[in-house]
Amino acid sequence: MAHQQAYRAAVDGKHPVNKTGRLAETFAYSRRLASAAAVFLAASTALGHADPGLFTGLAGQWSGRGTVTLEDGSRERLRCRATYTVPGASMLMVLTCASDSYKFDLRADVVSAGSNISGKWSETSRNVGGDLSGRGGGGSFQVVAIAAGVKANINLRTTGNKQSIAIRSEGFFRGADISLSK
Repeated sequence: MAHQQAYRAAVDGKHPVNKTGRLAETFAYSRRLASAAAVFLAASTALGHADPGLFTGLAGQWSGRGTVTLEDGSRERLRCRATYTVPGASMLMVLTCASDSYKFDLRADVVSAGSNISGKWSETSRNVGGDLSGRGGGGSFQVVAIAAGVKANINLRTTGNKQSIAIRSEGFFRGADISLSK
């Protein structure tokens, strides 16, 4: 009987009705769909972790040395350490540098929107602070920090575990050049 149904279905151009075969096809389709979804989820997760934010390469503890040029033109050697906390598209930076007679404690709390950076900064040892804005990308950042009586241009460049920071100011010091490593 089953043979006759298969023959009639073949003549009519239809496949015979086979509940077991249809169930197996449904399970096979479901497995392929689940596999495709798993691959898509894994790929999108990997892409999401590849570049979660502009500040990703900065996260962690850094230390190094540099020089500061004071208002009178004298230069002093610095010892510096920096901590960058990077939750996604925002960053909290604490940069502390000291010489035998000079110290500064620069803090910045910034966010990125594309390559634009904005936020607040403070220099706690002199109780001054204000707004910070600029641009960044590819491990390089150029920002301007502004407050009453203070304007500083800050260039930061990171390559792997090396970082250089150049600060030029019209305020409490003329500038600093700092090299850090992780």
